Amino acid sequence: MNPRCKSTVILLSLLGAAAATPVQAQNADATFPSKPVRFIVPFPPGGNIDTHARIIGQKLTEAWHQTAIIDNRPGAGGQIGMELATKTAPDGYTLVWAGTSVLAVGPHVYQRLNFDGEKDFIAIIRAVDTQNILVVHPSLPVKTPKELIAFAKARPGALNFASSGSGTISHLAGELFKAMTKTDLAHIPYKGSAPAMTDLLSGQVGIMWDSLTSALPQARAGKLRALAVTGLKRSPSVPELPTMSEAALPGYEVINWLGILAPKGVRREIVVKINADVTQILKVPDVRERMLASGAEAAGSTPDEFAAFIHAESTKWGKIVKSVGVKPE
Repeated sequence: MNPRCKSTVILLSLLGAAAATPVQAQNADATFPSKPVRFIVPFPPGGNIDTHARIIGQKLTEAWHQTAIIDNRPGAGGQIGMELATKTAPDGYTLVWAGTSVLAVGPHVYQRLNFDGEKDFIAIIRAVDTQNILVVHPSLPVKTPKELIAFAKARPGALNFASSGSGTISHLAGELFKAMTKTDLAHIPYKGSAPAMTDLLSGQVGIMWDSLTSALPQARAGKLRALAVTGLKRSPSVPELPTMSEAALPGYEVINWLGILAPKGVRREIVVKINADVTQILKVPDVRERMLASGAEAAGSTPDEFAAFIHAESTKWGKIVKSVGVKPE
């Protein structure tokens, strides 16, 4: 073969390979997933994150005809599971569920982390939002957030609020309230929501920003007084209750959110597909009903919206954590 012909053959081969690449990529995306997909949940089974991961995982298994495996990897405030996810192949077959505590609070509480939630992961979708509810012991002569603010300002340092632990959302909700109202409340941390609720019911502490599932039944039974929810929109679980934002503090928002992320490097086409599939699942009536039963709401977002939201939440809670000096327990 003369040199000119040989060069032509080589050129045509290269052009053919280049032309085939997009088709191969499209075919790969069209068949995703072609095997089981692992969802790392960096917390123990039975908790809020695990419950919602399983609700959506069950529906993904049905939609994909491939098993969505829930892999619980608890420990170190979610760090063990998150670090494990960073070491997996970025092919879309290992994803991770994470939320407020891991992505927006933890980075400001722990001195050293083995992962960066924004740099090491690609945001796929914000899936679940859970509001807290502000409740007080009936002995406190307040019926609205405005009355609580006035009562607290008149008695600096005299009121206390319980939380499920230092650095938890129930703690930071109270700290955000203090910062926005310039009131002085004493924080009493507990090892979990249950012991905190016990002391709130007995009147040992007067105030708490707790989860809807825990506090709402007590309020409806008359054992506590509910003042407001912490989202920017009223909760479908208790639509008669105003938000903190509308009742007294414009812009006050505390959401315990949860979403799906992928290790950095996963192709955009796969991210878009997973986002679209989960978006459809979040519209299914029985999924929304099961979430509402646990005090949560189906959220939904584009990947870019979720990434921007994570950054905004991290900035917001980082300021609060720094001002309070939260330390890991």
